[in-house]
Amino acid sequence: MSQDVVIVLDCGATNVRAIAVGNQGQIIAKAAVANATQAAVEDSHWHQWSLDEILQRFQVCCEQLVPQLADFTIRAVTVTTFGVDGALVDRQGQLLYPVISWKCPRTVAVMEQVHRYLDPELLQRESGIGHFSFNTLYKLIWLKENQPELFAQAHAWLFISSLINHRLTGRFTTDRTMAGTSQLLDLKRECFSSTILDAIDVPASLFPTMVEAGEVIGPLQGALATFLGLPEGIPVIAAGHDTQFALVGSGAAVNQPVLSSGTWEILMVRSQAVDTATLPAIAGSTCELDAQAGLFNPGLQWLASGVLEWIRQLYWPGTNDYQQMIREATAIPAGCDGVRMTPNLLANAEGIGQGAFSGLSLNTIDGR
Repeated sequence: MSQDVVIVLDCGATNVRAIAVGNQGQIIAKAAVANATQAAVEDSHWHQWSLDEILQRFQVCCEQLVPQLADFTIRAVTVTTFGVDGALVDRQGQLLYPVISWKCPRTVAVMEQVHRYLDPELLQRESGIGHFSFNTLYKLIWLKENQPELFAQAHAWLFISSLINHRLTGRFTTDRTMAGTSQLLDLKRECFSSTILDAIDVPASLFPTMVEAGEVIGPLQGALATFLGLPEGIPVIAAGHDTQFALVGSGAAVNQPVLSSGTWEILMVRSQAVDTATLPAIAGSTCELDAQAGLFNPGLQWLASGVLEWIRQLYWPGTNDYQQMIREATAIPAGCDGVRMTPNLLANAEGIGQGAFSGLSLNTIDGR
């Protein structure tokens, strides 16, 4: 008798994965390929995501995964992704402008000038979200200021998980946990904030119906089922932001903190209440919506393996030999002879790209 599995399509900033999960939450099989942004046409320093390339990476993963599931029945598929990113789309769901990546520096200036629209402290008290230059809010302002004709044509804004879900089902939705990362919500009411949207002149109608985690979006369409090698018509289940599902998957109870370590290092707790008025005074602070309605996820966040990958590219180019990196690291004395990275390397209240090393001297081992 075959066992049931659900396929999780996980679009991370560092890797794209397809994972088969059993009915007890156990991982039956998985496959992964590296993910990467593209340089924008307008400026080679700008980062954007190719939705087509992400889908092709999912196809590669599914090609590796599905043959391992001959004794299992695939019952559903669900999508989880990194937060904040998305795109304006037309009535057919086609992108009007590429997906601006959270890595892109173009929105740093927008964040620095956001006081033209709203008081920065009010923003975090209302939305819960800290002042990070990649927030959805700043992308929308940038698009309104720099691509007004495309903004005027837009039928909807779809977060990246909903862009993928639209390709899978043809339906327009907003994952609730993705909206919770956007800096556009009235956090405590768990809905888009009229105060914030009115200030930036964005209509609430731009955002499709919000769906809860676990809600059925629709059946998997034939063309995408064939493309991915999955059964046509299986339900596509809403999920959303990957951090919220790391918290749920950890088994953490209410008021029990969890450290989620991936591209980002995120320390969060599942809470029944949050005092957003205290957040603006805490660097790196943020608060998102939990996967479960009525719960909040206050926490702190920094880049983690995003920094590790940067170091690998600097000193071990062309290799994914992490064991070699570990062997070399163990040869360095504890304390690294005083060499340190500044706090919040590559991600702080002023935006991204602000990191630095300190403690370098003529005695630094191997010039590192």
